[in-house]
Amino acid sequence: MGQSLTGWVSRVQTRELAVQVDRKSEPLSWSLCWTATSALWASESPSVRGPQELSRLLSPVWVSLSPPREPVASACHMWTRCGRGCWRPARRELWASEIALVGAGGSPALSTESRASPLPPAAAPPFPGSGRGLRPAAPLTAGSLPRRRRPLVAPQLPAWVTAMATMVAQKLSHLLTSLRQDYQKPQPSVQPEPVFTVDRAEVPPLFWKPYIYVGYRPLHQTWRFYFRTLFQQHNEAVNVWTHLLAALVLLLRLAVFVGTVDFWGDPHALPLFIIVLASFTYLSLSALAHLLQAKSEFWHYSFFFLDYVGVAVYQFGSALAHFYYAIEPAWHAQVQAIFLPMAAFLAWLSCTGSCYNKYIQKPGLLGRTCQEVPSALAYALDISPVAHRILVSPNPAVDDPALLYHKCQVVFFLLAAAFFSAFMPERWFPGSCHVFGQGHQLFHVFLVLCTLAQLEAVALDYEARRPIYEPLHTRWPHNFSGLFLLTVGSSILTAFLLSQLVRRKLDLDQKTQ
Repeated sequence: MGQSLTGWVSRVQTRELAVQVDRKSEPLSWSLCWTATSALWASESPSVRGPQELSRLLSPVWVSLSPPREPVASACHMWTRCGRGCWRPARRELWASEIALVGAGGSPALSTESRASPLPPAAAPPFPGSGRGLRPAAPLTAGSLPRRRRPLVAPQLPAWVTAMATMVAQKLSHLLTSLRQDYQKPQPSVQPEPVFTVDRAEVPPLFWKPYIYVGYRPLHQTWRFYFRTLFQQHNEAVNVWTHLLAALVLLLRLAVFVGTVDFWGDPHALPLFIIVLASFTYLSLSALAHLLQAKSEFWHYSFFFLDYVGVAVYQFGSALAHFYYAIEPAWHAQVQAIFLPMAAFLAWLSCTGSCYNKYIQKPGLLGRTCQEVPSALAYALDISPVAHRILVSPNPAVDDPALLYHKCQVVFFLLAAAFFSAFMPERWFPGSCHVFGQGHQLFHVFLVLCTLAQLEAVALDYEARRPIYEPLHTRWPHNFSGLFLLTVGSSILTAFLLSQLVRRKLDLDQKTQ
């Protein structure tokens, strides 16, 4: 029967039936098997009696085949006539699901659609091996079937390349998603401008000023909000800018002093440096207090306590400069033992009285006594060397050019004290001095003029009166640097203790409410 199979395959070939197999299909053995089966089944051979005998003949090939559930992409190219009268191959696909294996107990059966009818011999086109001197094709047997080719496997990339590609893809996906969300997000509406000032009725009575009804800043805003009010109009703007500009002028004056005065090599230059530092301290702390005191009630107390610390430091610095450079030998002999210690004590007492007056909030005689009496005593002691010098100087305009600045600083200070105590001119024009024209603003202006005149006078005395003050301070009875630090430290400690009392008081008020 094997010879019969070989013969009938050869007969199919001789009848010019071309059987070709697509070598890219998998598995290849299935393709060859179904091609041969299709050819034999369509050959109408009398030697092959039915599909059972055909299946038995092809069983050696089918045994090694895989299960027939995948489509076999075999191509059975049959010869058909084209429009020009010539013959060309035509592809017919065969599917493995149309055929049952013999090993499963059945017989291969092709559908009627997949059966190919051979061409008549007379119309068959020339086939390789049928003539023209070519060698006939070898018979198709089970042993001559080609081996299954290995499928082509794509080269594997390294793991780090795959991981990097995955990470880049994820990042790009997140980026595109965020850009899409940002593009689709509606544009925020224009927010209204913040309100920088409110009326008097919208702030606690602690922040009220006599005869000032508007221009107050709202409480409990951010620190950035209050720093922005530096460039806005409110009832503290002039108070801030007068001392802020004066502090900048002092920095420029200190730069000039650094170029002309040897602060490190000259032991007599230290009081000059202390007065410049003390002046800058009180001006900067005052500007800071007036700018940020509206944050809350606690910060209102705390910043003004710092303001009073700066005033105490300036009082001792002024006393030291007057005692060291402007004093006459006769007055020096009388007060040298007590002047600086008394100046340090009165400066601290002035700070304590001002802080206590702010803490108790008593506008009557008690509050004035606590604040103004220590300040008046401190100023009387501090200015005594200058006042004595003015009284005993015969012709100050010719012999002593610095004395003119000393007179100016006295006049400016008295004017500043008058405006500070009398609340003028807002008491004469109530409701008309919300931004400009307040008595405290004029107090700031005259106090700045007093400070600038004082620095010029002290600088002239440092240069011109060296033959007078050098013999007076050869044997220094007190360490003025230590007294200066003591004044600063005690004033800061007092302000801190009173701020803690304020915190406790405010917490108690909140609990009672």
